[in-house]
Amino acid sequence: MPCYIASNDNRYYVSLEQEFGTVAALTAENRIPAVKLAIRHAVEAAVRRDKTGTRTFNGAPPSSRKRVAYDLTTYMTAWGEDQPEPCYGPLIQASLGGIGITFSGATVQSVAEGTRITCAEAHSLAIGQAVRFESEIRFVTNVVDDLTIVVNAPFASGPAAGAKLGKTITYMPANSLPSVSLFDYWQPAEAVQRIVSGAAVDTFQLGVNADFHQFRFTGDAADLVSSTGFTGGLAGLNEFPEEPESGAENFALVPGSMGQAWFGAEASQFHTVVDATVTINNNIDLRRREFGMTRAACIVTGLREVNLEMTLVSNTQPETLALYEAAVQRSPIQAMLQLGAQEGSICGLFLPGVVPEVPEFLDDDVRLQWKFRSCRAQGSINDEVVIAFA
Repeated sequence: MPCYIASNDNRYYVSLEQEFGTVAALTAENRIPAVKLAIRHAVEAAVRRDKTGTRTFNGAPPSSRKRVAYDLTTYMTAWGEDQPEPCYGPLIQASLGGIGITFSGATVQSVAEGTRITCAEAHSLAIGQAVRFESEIRFVTNVVDDLTIVVNAPFASGPAAGAKLGKTITYMPANSLPSVSLFDYWQPAEAVQRIVSGAAVDTFQLGVNADFHQFRFTGDAADLVSSTGFTGGLAGLNEFPEEPESGAENFALVPGSMGQAWFGAEASQFHTVVDATVTINNNIDLRRREFGMTRAACIVTGLREVNLEMTLVSNTQPETLALYEAAVQRSPIQAMLQLGAQEGSICGLFLPGVVPEVPEFLDDDVRLQWKFRSCRAQGSINDEVVIAFA
């Protein structure tokens, strides 16, 4: 019998809930390559102000309101051909709201001006959806007709007639957000196993140029259910679910240096990005402070905030100078980040209209760098950010 539990004897799963706070069904396919899951379970005890005749704390009522918060970081990994969506797809959907829209591919008939693509058959694409050619991903900015689309930037090697556009899945924003169940299993089986039910993604963060591409999700949840002391009826469970049987997972990770960056009113590829971070803040309220409530009741979404921060190496190229001019004039630009450069291991994030802030000049390095902070994306109706995988 070991005298401790090793921190790497740990496996994580995520599943989309059909009803807020009711633990979702769990299968081996729900496993994700997470780096860490921090869970904070706290009781919000009010300060007692009655005169007790002593300096000793007399205790708080056992039924005080509680708050469950989580912080999950997961690696970006390859998306298998036999999977309907990436393993972390439920978390992306919980961040944006829209269900994943799959594009099964199409045959190219012709390409004009690098971005106008005509297909040999009806494409069934909508504005915002992603398309892939070989190892690159692009986003539809205009649907000309049933056969022709316009994408945000040209492919490096333009597809010729007869070429195939590959499979993608695209997640778009929506007014309401679903919740997920997060499963935290440990070895040995006698250890405390945990489930976060009703997890709402308040903040999603994506970074560029780390060791590996990673996604970070944080927010509050309805409840924390543990195997120790479990009683039937908690979070819709009659009994605590056992971990699914599965073999050792060998997730194929994506190096953080692989990808592309496109910025500008007319998109230009930038090879001078030092780092970049996109943050989506949903400003969620879980409705847990109304009279008579001791746990969260549902997800209430606030105004969505999408911010881009990035550091570029300064130079005198026209596209770099145009970026500075757009910041001074507060003119919206397009921004696209592609993470990964291999089929099945690509993530694309597209901001159709983001207003760059005037950059700070960082002159404490050998090269002058520009730091763009808090550049906020804007749109009309649920169209300021799109995330896709291919």
